[in-house]
Amino acid sequence: MHTAFRPAPTTAADRSGLLLVNLGTPDAPTAAAVRRYLAEFLHDHRVVDLNRWLWCPLLHGVILPLRSPKVAKAYAGIWTEQGSPLLAGTRRLGEGLARALPELEVRVAMRYGQPSIPSVLQAMDEAGVGRLAVLPLYPQYSASTSASVHDAVMRELLRWRRQPSLHLLQDYHRDPAWVAAIAASVRAHWAAKGRGDRLLMSFHGIPQRFVRGGDPYQAQCEASARAIAAELGLAEGEWWLSFQSRFGREPWLQPYTDKTLEQWGRERAGSIDVLCPGFAIDCLETLEEIAEENAHTYVAAGGTALRYIPCLNDDPAHVAALAGLARRLLGLPEPSA
Repeated sequence: MHTAFRPAPTTAADRSGLLLVNLGTPDAPTAAAVRRYLAEFLHDHRVVDLNRWLWCPLLHGVILPLRSPKVAKAYAGIWTEQGSPLLAGTRRLGEGLARALPELEVRVAMRYGQPSIPSVLQAMDEAGVGRLAVLPLYPQYSASTSASVHDAVMRELLRWRRQPSLHLLQDYHRDPAWVAAIAASVRAHWAAKGRGDRLLMSFHGIPQRFVRGGDPYQAQCEASARAIAAELGLAEGEWWLSFQSRFGREPWLQPYTDKTLEQWGRERAGSIDVLCPGFAIDCLETLEEIAEENAHTYVAAGGTALRYIPCLNDDPAHVAALAGLARRLLGLPEPSA
């Protein structure tokens, strides 16, 4: 006689969850709030890997006192009634994913600032999440971004007696649905405003020595740009790639966005369309650095106009692409048609 085995009853801890993580933002556009935020950000050894005995006195004695008021002024220029555009936009994206993935517990966290990764993970644990997918909102992997998110998640889970089944997304730089969504946003921009004389894809930069040390970021940015160009049907010479937001004196990935735009302005290159495929949500680096600061740089150098193409933000195609990534990460079936 064979013994009949019954499956264990389903418990709350069998629930699956999705944690979306973006970079972060200060709580307010003030020098004090920006200083707190930058201190946390620039203390991350993944971001600045200099010797702590050298870096910390420089950071606290020189960089934070000088940069915080300037950065606060820039934040004040893009702040909205909902607060930080990055946080508000990431929350809307999370709400869209929660609707698209009703079977999952979807939460949003920031790598630096609030809501913090530890506090959100603890809330997900209290909600009974036993299978956790972590999706850093960085299409291209870098140790300074995606790996830092993974570090923060695992550092919190080290404290837990019962850990969830963990599924970490590395990157999605050539995901077909994401590439198609980016290309569709460019076509929509062209349909509404006409096509510019040149298309520039500007990615956030990192130090060159990170790439020499094995970071795949540059190669993934180039692969993303080529995939987007191919989806748009663009040939070589119809699009360009550059890197923005460098910090400090050491060489970062080139060509630099601002220097490229200065040169194009001197060449009287006409109207330039700028896309930032490394950013999921519009933020200081896109709304202020590209759409305002670099637009002024280009026109002042002799160019006609710089038209910024917004990030995907909570566009339905973006939601659908990320929902597909989350399902595959957790091994969930695609929804029936």
